[in-house]
Amino acid sequence: MFATIALLAAVVVFYSGYNLFIKVSSDHAPESSTSLILATIVLQLAALATSLAFAATLAARGGHTLTINTSTVTWAVFAGISIGAAEIAYFYIFRGVGGAEPLQAGVVVPVIVAGTIVLTTLASVLWFGEPVSPVQIIGVVLVLAGLGLLMRGSV
Repeated sequence: MFATIALLAAVVVFYSGYNLFIKVSSDHAPESSTSLILATIVLQLAALATSLAFAATLAARGGHTLTINTSTVTWAVFAGISIGAAEIAYFYIFRGVGGAEPLQAGVVVPVIVAGTIVLTTLASVLWFGEPVSPVQIIGVVLVLAGLGLLMRGSV
């Protein structure tokens, strides 16, 4: 169980870095740039390089079967399309959309993460048939309340 919690904590740190580094990258874009799509492509290439390095490490160690089926590929493609679209939108939100001022990371990231919590909880119940406890429902309601408070003071 400790290994799972440690890995979960590492994912939180990596995902926080992902969110914050997109903000920093957006802040460093030249004023003359009308699109940050190249930054999104660079992000994806860096993610690919990281995955390839990990796969190479597993292959070098041996004892791993690195095969997947068509269904796994299909769903991974949908996940890739989703994260690619999210990253494009992220860069635009941090840069400012339609002449609007860019939003602060302290607003954008919590709204996206909290929104993800709510939508993922709903999808896990409706799509995967996973049970949800009363405590989880209270948690989702508190997240929604927190989102309301965050947005009320920021936008």
